[in-house]
Amino acid sequence: MSEKLTVSKIRHGTVIDHIPAGRALTVLRILKLTDRSGLRIAVLMNVESMKLGIKDIVKIDGKVLDTEELNKIALVAPTATINIIRDYKVESKFRVQVPKLIEGLVNCVNATCITNKEREPATPRFALIADNPVVLQCLYCGRYLKGEDIVRQLVE
Repeated sequence: MSEKLTVSKIRHGTVIDHIPAGRALTVLRILKLTDRSGLRIAVLMNVESMKLGIKDIVKIDGKVLDTEELNKIALVAPTATINIIRDYKVESKFRVQVPKLIEGLVNCVNATCITNKEREPATPRFALIADNPVVLQCLYCGRYLKGEDIVRQLVE
């Protein structure tokens, strides 16, 4: 007899599916979702997946993500799909897309970049070089930003 864990449906909110295995907690930190948020959250980790082999899933009852939150998720989980739930039914489903231009979400790692100078009002801007894994290039100094540097900045 097969044992199965059942996670209840959510009434209104967001399901973030196809998160690369091990990234669910990072997604929660990026969204600043904690036990104090008052939202009902289900986190499934290392779930079998036809697409990814194994994946993580985050279900958030009572919250629909905004564009900035979706862009942040795309930077750390470019394979993620978003399901918007209304009255227990999927209202819309789409895959996150890393924007071609990222502005103000992360900072350049080059200490001498103009965006890191206090007296210069330059907002960090990056061009998308690759989307899986994500590689960004500073439009001011040309330095590359990728992997753990992106994650570290988004969770701070």
